[in-house]
Amino acid sequence: MTPRAIVTSQPDVACDVCGRRLLRGEQPDAFLAGGQRRMVCELCTYRAANEGWLREAEGHPASLGTPRGQRGRTFLDRLRQLREPPQRTTPPHGPADVYPAVDREPEPYDFLGSSSTGANEESFGVLEGPVAPGAGDREPVEAWRAVRTAVEDTPTHDELKIARALEVFNAGMHQRRVAGVARSLGEPSVTARPAAESSSCVSIVVAWELCWYRYEVDLGDEAAGVRVVAEGTQLDELPEEDLLANVLADDGGELALPNR
Repeated sequence: MTPRAIVTSQPDVACDVCGRRLLRGEQPDAFLAGGQRRMVCELCTYRAANEGWLREAEGHPASLGTPRGQRGRTFLDRLRQLREPPQRTTPPHGPADVYPAVDREPEPYDFLGSSSTGANEESFGVLEGPVAPGAGDREPVEAWRAVRTAVEDTPTHDELKIARALEVFNAGMHQRRVAGVARSLGEPSVTARPAAESSSCVSIVVAWELCWYRYEVDLGDEAAGVRVVAEGTQLDELPEEDLLANVLADDGGELALPNR
């Protein structure tokens, strides 16, 4: 028996954009480009439209003249185009006068009274003394000073740790010793600073001319309270940074940071 060949009526069509051969049942779209009819698969219709090809189904005539682009220009035209500056074209959304101007709201820093490029020392409150007549309003300067003061009054991370360590110290029993020694030797020099060996510990040194005590508060274990880690009778036994007093002690032995 002789085998029969099955022949389909499906034409052999290739996409003029991607070059892919269309599958059976896939319907191409006809486009017009350069005066010729182009067959485009469904996946490439968007690319064809972006290239300026016209869909034949929209009723465009087939006899389209070739647009004169850069490829069809003479050599002198292309040289002239390279030497001439590009002309400004109309924005894609239309002329600028179609869209009315919208008033810009002032920026949050407009209270300074000047822009970043035109700011001077007076606008930032650097210069002191009376303002000469006609020099402008002092309100922006006062506003900037208020903001600067608020920033300076904001406690740092170390100050927050020290303040919390002093609260733990005042809640314990060691303040009684401080108050008792102070009645005999006078007001102590108190220095509190984060410990270098541990980020959660704060060292508190209470010193007089004849004795000193070093306390330590572990903020990671506040339930352990305050512990005495060292004591002595000579101030030269302490490093210099432990003699830079930054804490006040009252008559009852309670410790507190000074008010800013």
